[in-house]
Amino acid sequence: MAKKSSSKPTDAHSPILPSAAPVEHKPVDDLYGDWFLDYASYVILERAVPHIHDGLKPVQRRIMHSLWEKDDGRYNKVANIVGHCMQYHPHGDASIADALVQLGQKELLIDTQGNWGNTLTGDNAAAPRYIEARLSKFAQDVVFSPKVTEWLASYDGRNKEPVTLPVKFPLLLAQGVEGIAVGLSCRILPHNFIELCDASIAALRGEEFKLLPDFATGGIMDATEYNDGQRGGRVRVRAKIEQGAKKNTLVITQIPFGTTTGGIQDSIVAANDKGKIKIARVDDNTAENVELVIQLPAGADPDQTIQALYAFTDCEVSISPNAVVIFEDKPRFVGVTELLKASAEHAKDLLRQELEIQLGELEEKWHFSSLEKIFIENRIYRKIEECETWEAVMAAIWKGLKPFLGALKREVNDDDVAKLTEIKIKRISKYNSFEADEYLKKIEDDIEGVQKNLKQLTKFTIKHFERLRDTYGKGRERKTVIAGQLQRVAAAEVIMQNETLYLNAKDGFAGTSLKREGEPICKCSPLDDVIFFTKEGTMTVTKAGEKFFVGKNPPYISLFKKDDQAVYSLVYRDGRQGNVMAKRFRVGGITRDKEYVLTKGTPGSTVLYLIRHETEEESNAFTAVVHLKPALYLRNLTIKFPFNSIAIKNRESQGNIITKHSVDRVVRETKNGEAAS
Repeated sequence: MAKKSSSKPTDAHSPILPSAAPVEHKPVDDLYGDWFLDYASYVILERAVPHIHDGLKPVQRRIMHSLWEKDDGRYNKVANIVGHCMQYHPHGDASIADALVQLGQKELLIDTQGNWGNTLTGDNAAAPRYIEARLSKFAQDVVFSPKVTEWLASYDGRNKEPVTLPVKFPLLLAQGVEGIAVGLSCRILPHNFIELCDASIAALRGEEFKLLPDFATGGIMDATEYNDGQRGGRVRVRAKIEQGAKKNTLVITQIPFGTTTGGIQDSIVAANDKGKIKIARVDDNTAENVELVIQLPAGADPDQTIQALYAFTDCEVSISPNAVVIFEDKPRFVGVTELLKASAEHAKDLLRQELEIQLGELEEKWHFSSLEKIFIENRIYRKIEECETWEAVMAAIWKGLKPFLGALKREVNDDDVAKLTEIKIKRISKYNSFEADEYLKKIEDDIEGVQKNLKQLTKFTIKHFERLRDTYGKGRERKTVIAGQLQRVAAAEVIMQNETLYLNAKDGFAGTSLKREGEPICKCSPLDDVIFFTKEGTMTVTKAGEKFFVGKNPPYISLFKKDDQAVYSLVYRDGRQGNVMAKRFRVGGITRDKEYVLTKGTPGSTVLYLIRHETEEESNAFTAVVHLKPALYLRNLTIKFPFNSIAIKNRESQGNIITKHSVDRVVRETKNGEAAS
């Protein structure tokens, strides 16, 4: 059987198959890079960072818009609000509910009802179906103005949502915000309501002002490094701790921002378990106000315990702000001063737009009321009674109005004339010229007032902020105390020294776990440093631990304190047969676990005597007695060496020569002239 040919037809009449389109190949790394940038931009712009104009993230803005759409003065179930908001926010009900609860807990924009949790204790809010919410009067006053709002289509194109809400207040600085995006984090701390109003007034007047955070949880704040809320700045906040009515009792009445009483209680218990502080018990009696009661054991020092609480628990926290907002569709890092000024100017611009719209509406109202007055008082309506067509009606009215058109402030158009035909006969029959004149006079007064406000727009905006301060500022006084620069607590100075440092000189080990084989040296804590000198003439500072090597029979070992000004007197032999040297030195700055050589470094060098003096005066009074080994022609076998004859230098100094002869021992001279080892 013949084999079929696999070749393609080549006849001139054969159809020519179109060639496949070239496929563009792109490296996977480039694809992932593009996708990552798209995702990062989306998270920054649409989820994590607030807008500079209204201070809201997209989910918060959509929640406020949903509350406004459903607002009828009554409370709405949070579950219903969440469901309504889902037509604008495409990220599920959980994220909306969480954001709504956080807004409600700030007690500024939302009037809440039910169990909304407790920010002091960290207790969660009840489920959305059990709690209710509505717009606060403040939100209705400053957040919404549909006529000046810019709108865009929702994600599915079925609805319209605001680009930004026309907020006429520095809402971002009042509420604060936190957000984490891809490669970008945002943290703007909350500020005081009244101070924001005063600062806005100062900004509009061109005066200087300074803003510092204020937290609903109170506390004592050191804002000397606030840096205007920009990255690189920091604030330290402490809990307010007072002595209780009962003896050996401390009471925490205010807590740092970002903490809860439960978290602080846990941190206190953990510090006690680690031996850093000593307490008997801690009780959380917090309800509407913070009340953490700490019972101290008998003999405990309350003041030292307070300092230890700041050093080892969440009673003191450090907060790093990072003010970043969306401006012109890009993230922008700004300070709170610039944010406040931008907010004040934005409020001024919004008020201008509202006044211009109000002026236009008043002028339209005056125009039609005047037109209506002419139409009725001059009985123009009677001229259309016999008209049979619409064109005839319009022509008759135009003819009747013509003599009076000069009295109007703008031209009359066909729409105005058509609107006159809609006036009901009942209104015409009860028309009162005197009341009409009074009504027009009122409109003219309103127009004059709006025009005056437009001419004095800055003054009008200042009155706006004064009204907000006077109306809504009651009960919003500063809660966080500004304490200037708080003295830092040195943890090593306040930690409980409840362990013992032991030395096993024979084997050359020290530590807190050598109770059986070692001799006690001193009390210590896990934060303490230990300094020790070896017989070979080296010095090391290390952390106190369970067991560490210090060399056999170390000349000196004890706790080391930073900035120690003690003076050390040292006698050593340089090498195995070298000179006997003497030196006085201070330790100075050190690196932990680094071995420092105090001799010339000659192999075989040995420390003959080492003593520590607390003060320079004590060192000056020290005299060493050097006993020499007997040798031929050597008559005097004792040398008294007063250490005040040499200067106090740094630890790298090599010292002065005492003798070239072999030394038997070195002892200390006592006051009565006798030598003591």
